Amino acid sequence: MPKHTRAAVLTALAAASVALGAVLAGPAGAAAKDTSASTHASTSTSAKAKAWPKFLSARELPPHPTSSWRAGKVTDGVPDEMRFCIQKALPGYDSRYRDFRTDLETNAQQLTFVVGSNAKAKALAARLNKEIRSCAARIERADPDIDARSKDYGKLAVEEGAHVHGLQTNASWGAMDVHLLSVGRDGRAVTVVIWGQMGDLAHAPVKAFKKTTTTAVDKLY
Repeated sequence: MPKHTRAAVLTALAAASVALGAVLAGPAGAAAKDTSASTHASTSTSAKAKAWPKFLSARELPPHPTSSWRAGKVTDGVPDEMRFCIQKALPGYDSRYRDFRTDLETNAQQLTFVVGSNAKAKALAARLNKEIRSCAARIERADPDIDARSKDYGKLAVEEGAHVHGLQTNASWGAMDVHLLSVGRDGRAVTVVIWGQMGDLAHAPVKAFKKTTTTAVDKLY
């Protein structure tokens, strides 16, 4: 399939779920927005922006060999690229995310939650890691034409901790996609980072992604 029209597996699964009436949505490569939490008064939005944890900048993503990264605006909601793997863990708390793109198919997103206590944040991080670990099996159940496998890249010693995962999908029509995902926590803030492109885990920038994850958690507060 041509590079610019071929759907990434995670987002394709999300789009398929929409047809069944689920809440998942979004074409691959599109900077789609979840507007469910976007109706705030201007004064509360301003106050929220001041108190919200910091996000990654484009230069803090794993370097791409042929393209620079571009960072979108910090937006209320949840990015479509993350929904399939973590939807069951999504809490009833405010969340914000930032979308990152290159000139090619490589993309990334950072999603951050702020919850009511350190204990709730610890529980949320544990649940998110659990959902990510089981995502490959759920992908295969959702679509028999896709083979998926995951890899645990271990914990990172940053603030209250972070964990890095890998996910590779191979479709019967020849598409192969790879994602690196991480969950990290600093106090009441929990952040999820996902990086993805065509390819396999053998060529994924794991070392650089671990550095990105460490930076993301360090920057929260």
